[in-house]
Amino acid sequence: MFNAFERAVAGRYLRARRGERFVSVIGAFSLIGIALGVATLIIVMSVMGGFKVDLLNRILGLNGHLGIYAAERDGPERGLADYEALARRIAAVPGVVSAIPVVDGQALVSAPRGAATGGLIRGIRKEDLLALHAVSAHVLEGSLTDFNPGDAIAIGVGMARRLAIGVGDTLTLISPQGAATAFGTVPRIRAYHVVAIFQVGMNEYDQAYAFLPLADAQLFFQEPHGVSQIEVRVSDPLAVGDILRAIRTVLGDLPVHIYDWQHSNDSFFAAVQVEQNVMFLILTLIILVAAFNVVSSLIMMVKDKTRDIAVLRTLGASRGAVMRIFLMCGASIGVSGTLIGTVLGIVFCLNITTLQHWVESITGVSVFNPEVYYLAHLPARLDWREVSEIIVMALALSLLATLYPSWRAARTDPIEALRHE
Repeated sequence: MFNAFERAVAGRYLRARRGERFVSVIGAFSLIGIALGVATLIIVMSVMGGFKVDLLNRILGLNGHLGIYAAERDGPERGLADYEALARRIAAVPGVVSAIPVVDGQALVSAPRGAATGGLIRGIRKEDLLALHAVSAHVLEGSLTDFNPGDAIAIGVGMARRLAIGVGDTLTLISPQGAATAFGTVPRIRAYHVVAIFQVGMNEYDQAYAFLPLADAQLFFQEPHGVSQIEVRVSDPLAVGDILRAIRTVLGDLPVHIYDWQHSNDSFFAAVQVEQNVMFLILTLIILVAAFNVVSSLIMMVKDKTRDIAVLRTLGASRGAVMRIFLMCGASIGVSGTLIGTVLGIVFCLNITTLQHWVESITGVSVFNPEVYYLAHLPARLDWREVSEIIVMALALSLLATLYPSWRAARTDPIEALRHE
């Protein structure tokens, strides 16, 4: 498409001589602008994509993909009765990995030294908690082998730090839903020993969640023969809708409510998706501004090279040849900036955790405070399809930016240009 003569002339125009430094500086700034725009866009989209995936994995890893709740709550039994048989029926549905009976409740968690905090208490069987890798694979202190009915409790690392307690210490759970007496409602109070401290990685869960053996939770929350829900995990979270319909068919007319993870977290993940799209549009403006810089630098180059263009035309160069020369000049800036920005963005994403620790060690300031954000670290997930889209968009904008100045150069009248020299 471009012959050797056109490439040689384009290369010569990109190398500034004395008196042409200003045009070259503008071109260099255009290249830097495109590189920074592409790198920033790749980094931000990767971090937001990693945030979304990591958040989804941690939420689903702790809460499951489906929750089956009792639709009717008559009498003293507030939850699902005959839950063992119900869990076996659900576990037999194709695509279901596990069906775990769970008792959920809220309580005030009090430490011996007087500190207290609100907690979400989950009652679960020992074997089910061991199979819950989001917890069992991230035990920092103690062991879940001691998670036996009686007085055992496992708490998150955030709650342990807030209450200043460790493994072996005693916690007191206080529930306002107590027994009615002649003097009013007496809160239920029960002491438990901490056998394990875990770190899920989501600060919200690490500060609020605590696990009790299922039998102890049933006794504390006054559900001796029932559970709050049956938590279902499936092999393919994206196909949860089909499995939900299959479970409804198996359960028949049983009065239950079934909620999947998409229904429970739809507003949250919709907000994350909207933020991701908005950030993409905003950061694209950086590349667009850099593309306008390419336009201005090429227009100044055309003005500066008007006499050269006239000479080339006089020597027999066609308008197409002149246009291709300036297209190569602009495309060189766009392609170089895009490639540099892509490399910078990918290298930054692959080493983002190391860079985070390096900045924190130098400044002494937490870059990604887990008490403010949901996650305990800064995630980054490179989506090569997104990276390809960013590269194509940057190259397209750079190419479009070169069209008008190149067309202006090709339309230069050699006679008029030489007359004005």
